[in-house]
Amino acid sequence: MAFSLLILASLILLLFKGIPDLFKPNILNQVQNSGELIVVTRNSPTTYYEGPEGPTGFEYELASKFADFLGVKLKIVTPDSLEEIFTIIDNQQAHIAAAGLTITEERKKRIRFGPAYQEIREQVIYNKQNIKPDSIEDLAFGTLEVVASSSHAERLNELKNQYPDISWNEHRDMESEQLLQLVEEEVIDYTIADSNELALNQRFLLELRVAFDIADPQQLGWAFPLTEDTSLYDKAMVFFWEIINNGELTQLIERHYGHVSKFDYVGNRIYMRHIATRLTKYQDMFQEAADKYNLDWNLLAAIGYQESHWNPKAVSPTGVRGIMMLTRLTAGQLGIKNRLDPKSSIMGGAKYIAMIHKRFPPEITEPDRTWFTLAAYNVGYYHLEDAQIIAKNLGKDPNKWIDVKTTLPLLSQKKWYKKTRFGYARGWEPVRYVENIRRYYDLLNWKSNQDVDDNTESEALSIMPSVL
Repeated sequence: MAFSLLILASLILLLFKGIPDLFKPNILNQVQNSGELIVVTRNSPTTYYEGPEGPTGFEYELASKFADFLGVKLKIVTPDSLEEIFTIIDNQQAHIAAAGLTITEERKKRIRFGPAYQEIREQVIYNKQNIKPDSIEDLAFGTLEVVASSSHAERLNELKNQYPDISWNEHRDMESEQLLQLVEEEVIDYTIADSNELALNQRFLLELRVAFDIADPQQLGWAFPLTEDTSLYDKAMVFFWEIINNGELTQLIERHYGHVSKFDYVGNRIYMRHIATRLTKYQDMFQEAADKYNLDWNLLAAIGYQESHWNPKAVSPTGVRGIMMLTRLTAGQLGIKNRLDPKSSIMGGAKYIAMIHKRFPPEITEPDRTWFTLAAYNVGYYHLEDAQIIAKNLGKDPNKWIDVKTTLPLLSQKKWYKKTRFGYARGWEPVRYVENIRRYYDLLNWKSNQDVDDNTESEALSIMPSVL
């Protein structure tokens, strides 16, 4: 009898082992039950990094939107190498890899890609001080280095069959941004980078140039574990369908890349020189004014550069004066007696910017609120209001900069400005104004971080015990 019971128990155990785990929550339910979406990414300007106001980056913001869509919190994981990202997804230690990953046939063998959300070009990068390579064959005459496990390495392996003379080194402990810096410093001759990575870095690494593309345009996508459970993947498909159709994806791309489409080598060179020779005289004033009016001093300084190139004696043909180029009327309203006094001008400009920023309704959120503020500082609050009305009449969102920047230029056209309350304005000017300041701000913020890193290194060296 006991033996029969033992056999029966064994059969029941085998039966339950053979039944699929019907009661185990699927991946989507697991995420929702835990209240946490785990996303693996990499530290880079195009993906995720710590900005002046906290975590940011295109992939970070996109993942944050998806977490909000699911009603959960976002947890970011940043491994040390690109290969580790794929390993983490393979082992299902994260729900998604949102890391600017190029969709390739080879990668599809180990991961499931979500919908494409951005198109890039894979480009050979060289230093303009050196000879430009015109073809794949020319790469054999210099040092070429790429990130290990990258789509660039995969592409080179494909090209090797056709161009057997090319060779390259692969780095597991470097990001594309670091390899771009090595090309800038002429440590290596070439690297391969995605076009969006170059666009963000070329503002700082002024010697970099594109030699040629090594492939047709490529698509970027999120990576999911290659499992039978597609519940989270299916939900992501719905999410992307929504943000593509409601314009949120376009707005996000504009936010991160809209101001870097035009590279001005000469202008950036002059700006970097002025940071070293002019800004040092007024930096304390910008910081003091920013602290007083709760502004970012880098942004305030960027506005000052756009206005006057940090020239305290600047005077325009229309009569605006000083570093912040205040009108006589505005200066009077702010209690500024001498517009050519640097500190007075900077304090006045900061106060005026803070006033404009506060004036906009709460429906305009950051960072759009800042771009609206800058545009209003340039063209006037009421002209910006007219552009918002036009945007609304055209079915656009009057509270989004990506939409209003398309209607501001219409204020210079009679068929449009005659319908507005405040009439004609050179509406294209504030659009260019905002984009310039965004570039200046990014450069200055990058330079400030470089200086902090240099100072930290110097302090570390100064406290090290002498070996002599």
